[in-house]
Amino acid sequence: MKFLTTLYVLLFFTSISYAQLSVREDAYIYVSDRVVFVQDKITLGVNSDETSPAIYLRDEAQLIQGTENINNSGRGRLSVEQEGTVHNYAFNYWASPVGNVDAVDDLNRTFRADDVIFESGDIINPNDAIFINGYDGYSSPLRIASYWLYAFNPGVAYSEWDHLLSTGEIDAGYGFTMKGSDGSTGVSYDFRGKPNSGTIATDILAEQNTLVGNPYPSALDALKFIHDPDNVAVLNGTLYFWEQDQTVMSHNTTSYVGGYAQYTINSNGTIMNFTPAVFKTYNADGSVNDDGPTNTSSKEVKEFIPIGQGFMVEGKSGIPAPSVTTFKNEHRVYYRESGDASEFFKTNHTTTQLNTTVDNGPEAQSYIVYDANGVQILPANVKRFRLNVDFDDTYTRQISQTFTAEATPGFDYGLELKNASDETAEVYFKNDNDASKILGQAFSFDEDLKIPLYFELSEAKSVRIRIFDIQNFADDQDIYIHDINNEIYYNLREQNFNINLSAGLYLSNYEITFKESDGTLSVSSFEDSSYSVLQNNNTAQLVINNPENLDIKSFKLIDISGKQLIHTNTMKNQSRYEFDTNNLSDGVYIAITTLKTNETLNKKIVITNK
Repeated sequence: MKFLTTLYVLLFFTSISYAQLSVREDAYIYVSDRVVFVQDKITLGVNSDETSPAIYLRDEAQLIQGTENINNSGRGRLSVEQEGTVHNYAFNYWASPVGNVDAVDDLNRTFRADDVIFESGDIINPNDAIFINGYDGYSSPLRIASYWLYAFNPGVAYSEWDHLLSTGEIDAGYGFTMKGSDGSTGVSYDFRGKPNSGTIATDILAEQNTLVGNPYPSALDALKFIHDPDNVAVLNGTLYFWEQDQTVMSHNTTSYVGGYAQYTINSNGTIMNFTPAVFKTYNADGSVNDDGPTNTSSKEVKEFIPIGQGFMVEGKSGIPAPSVTTFKNEHRVYYRESGDASEFFKTNHTTTQLNTTVDNGPEAQSYIVYDANGVQILPANVKRFRLNVDFDDTYTRQISQTFTAEATPGFDYGLELKNASDETAEVYFKNDNDASKILGQAFSFDEDLKIPLYFELSEAKSVRIRIFDIQNFADDQDIYIHDINNEIYYNLREQNFNINLSAGLYLSNYEITFKESDGTLSVSSFEDSSYSVLQNNNTAQLVINNPENLDIKSFKLIDISGKQLIHTNTMKNQSRYEFDTNNLSDGVYIAITTLKTNETLNKKIVITNK
């Protein structure tokens, strides 16, 4: 179908579908809040000097093309807008849905910022985005600080970022960084150029990161992308999304506070695993600095990745070099960004778009359902708990345990999350056959499971472990942190676990269990009519009442880190004992009494000195 010079097509109330689409001379198509589907190629201008034909996608309109490896041609432009979510001190990770229009050919063109990015507003005669020197951008007129445009392909070190500026070129499928403007969020950018289509490959190396992104003028289904057989062969299965703390107003690297959220989804689209970004501060060389303020993001990643969104991927260990990760037309879907299962990695919002249909046929649907807080409601046959692990009350690393019959003892692609960052204080899981640090792990549930919990600290930290949420566990199913060295069980459904850890690796000290072993200690209170341990805070004394004159082998008082404050093996057989606690800090302690019969009694003690 061809449109002549004076014919303009406005699409508001219906969808449009073509076998092929050719827009010539100064004709254009305007699409509002609908999807355009073209089975074959799009030609925007037949002659080499035809630069005016255009397709305008507005109000969440999208373009999808057939599943084959189809490329477009012409020097006309498709225009689609996307809104940035950061101010001029923070980065968004972007990926362009269009390339430059320097030539008339059937190939996807490279992205070059000064040819592709325009100021949002005037549809027919837009203003070019102005790229300026310096560090600060401005929204009106749109001026972008070109200094902050970088690519990363592929690498592991901060020094491996590639400086693009406004004239540097990257192939379709690669992502780039760009800061916002004016110290506020919500600036809209108009991407205009040749629409990307077909199979798009980006380089990937074993255990190295590549900044890629959704390369199409439509949503990208993370499920189809992650589980495409070509990508299963080369990726670790986790997508990484950068976010910065928006309260930090500085261009200095040493002031950056940010981190990566992790996302994956299982092969049938029923279980997604996500952990939020941990905001960390950075040194001038890009390494992590623990001296500055840190906190945790509240943003989430969803299944349908919107237009323009960039993210990191990591190559699977052992893949040959070179390898590529692949985007395909069959990964494209029509899903509105305002829907529950899509966002340009911005804060949660409440909508009612999930599993709906529109008047042009069914919109892409997700099997993932969210509650009012943005947390996935799991299928009834799947269990999960998530733990928040706080370090020095400055930042929180969230880890998750999912229990489903499809999980295996080894690493489960699409179910488990690999941590690609290298923080100076970390908590993680590990699989026996995989050296990676796992933030979201999956097993088939068994009450006898013992799940090792690893800590890695470059300096001493106070650590608190608390439950974030629990799904589909019985109310009477306990979840314990087991202190292996001290043989103490902490029931997280009743209390948080607190400990002070020195710098070092903790590889065999702690585990998660679902029941206590016989003959071990618990921090739950022990009461017996013939024996009691009491703290008298008025007199600063720990008092043991032993009216039956039980034969005591030893007594010790330990703090929550396992350090022994009182320890005696020479207690005479008597009915009452007193210990001075005046020099002990306020807090929770555990009093452990061992009888000569090797029975062990314990009591949680709260000391509050007057």
